[in-house]
Amino acid sequence: MISITVNGTRHEIDIEPDTPLLWVLRDVIGLTGTKFGCGVAECGACTVHLDGQPLRSCSAPIGALEGASITTIEGLSADRSHPVQQAWIAEDVPQCGYCQSGQIMATVALLQQIPDPTDADIDGNLTNICRCGTYERLRRAVHRAADMMKA
Repeated sequence: MISITVNGTRHEIDIEPDTPLLWVLRDVIGLTGTKFGCGVAECGACTVHLDGQPLRSCSAPIGALEGASITTIEGLSADRSHPVQQAWIAEDVPQCGYCQSGQIMATVALLQQIPDPTDADIDGNLTNICRCGTYERLRRAVHRAADMMKA
């Protein structure tokens, strides 16, 4: 049994220790907001927070996460009231939307480390891929969220 806390709820999971966290979240716990993109930790669609730090869950074996605290997009806010989510809505960031939960989770982590990021900070730290190319809207949303979080 592997014990992890996801969005404040403790889970005892009986699964092979090499199973990626992504599949535990989606298939075992039933939280489908975290998406599968590439499977090799390159695209960022599967980004969650591990003890407050961004983690690409497709490549994190559950066996290495005993006792960890995980936050998924579902745990960020039950009603889309988090400032990053509000900024995403206001700036109309998503086009297809598939990468957005990972983008939002990466942005939350960025703003915790750099509360007032420059465009260079955003470009250098948000390495998630958006196949639709909504990077300009994403940058505007990051700046808006930063302003909202300062207020």
